[in-house]
Amino acid sequence: MKYYIIAGEASGDLHASNLMKALQKEDSNANFRFWGGDLMQNVGGTLVKHYKERAFMGFVEVIMNLSKIFKDISFCKNDIETFNPDVIIFIDNSGFNLRIAKWAKQKGFRTNYYVSPQVWASRASRVHAIKRDVDAMYVILPFEKVFYKDKFNYDVTFVGHPLIDAIADRTQVDEFKFRTTHKLNDKPIIALLPGSRKQEITKMLSVMLSLVDDFQDYQFVIAGAPSQDFSFYKTFIKNSNISFVSNKTYDLLSVSTAALVTSGTATLETALFKVPQVVCYKGSNISYQIAKRIITLKYISLVNLIMDKEVVTELIQNDFNKKRLKQELEFILDPYNRAKLFLDYYDLEKKLGGKGASEKTAKEIFKSIKT
Repeated sequence: MKYYIIAGEASGDLHASNLMKALQKEDSNANFRFWGGDLMQNVGGTLVKHYKERAFMGFVEVIMNLSKIFKDISFCKNDIETFNPDVIIFIDNSGFNLRIAKWAKQKGFRTNYYVSPQVWASRASRVHAIKRDVDAMYVILPFEKVFYKDKFNYDVTFVGHPLIDAIADRTQVDEFKFRTTHKLNDKPIIALLPGSRKQEITKMLSVMLSLVDDFQDYQFVIAGAPSQDFSFYKTFIKNSNISFVSNKTYDLLSVSTAALVTSGTATLETALFKVPQVVCYKGSNISYQIAKRIITLKYISLVNLIMDKEVVTELIQNDFNKKRLKQELEFILDPYNRAKLFLDYYDLEKKLGGKGASEKTAKEIFKSIKT
């Protein structure tokens, strides 16, 4: 069978690559053509366009790049028609994917969506388009199934969260070897996860690294994103207590004592590694003001959203400053506070539904194609 898959960022690349591996087990003749990243390319098939070529952060940045986005949409439609897949699989990335889904449905292509757009956070009216244009939706957060059914009478399939598989199936790291390889000392590690786009990394690291002199008993280690070169991060490393590890975020988290994490999928990854964290976010003022008016959620981190309570502290926009960040880092380094957080993390993992998300989704997709 022929599968056309569209993912738009690092997390989508991860989830799509695991889905592709699972599809290969179901379909020995699976032929993939995709928009994604290195992880998908490692599985096999044809990479049409890398996600780092179209990574735009915030409303303002998107508006400034509308011409390029529309060219990509047009190119994608032509490419799909030429490939003529048995199914198109969309991975999150709603701004791009929902436009393609509308066109694809009108053209008679089978449309499946894995990892729902965050319609429960803002612009819920998009669900009407999803019901019209998407043949099957596979969701990875437990509250999403309830949201779709109760508010829009749309039946979707909850398959569990693929991060559980990605973390459980990874090779365990040897901490001594890891520290030696990356020239880390024996101090406890505070991991810095500043995001994957240049704009956000610059904003986040400028505040995160302001704490270095206040925590001399720890070492700060920047988790480098696969989409960025070391030359970009090098300008931030101005202290002997700052280190850098490229494209090894899971290994880094597995040996870390605490983490400062930019809001996004990384907050959930950090929680599944049972690392106490402070969630951080700061965007351009215009983007933030727009977001405030359309996002209806109590929280921004997946950890708090899934648990429906404040498990981890969120420092957003003006609250993300040196004084507050220092206070919150001291808080999660305290043994009593850490113990309570660990219990919440274990409850979080139970809610996510266990292993097998990729396999469940692959079986459903392949079965629907065969019928």
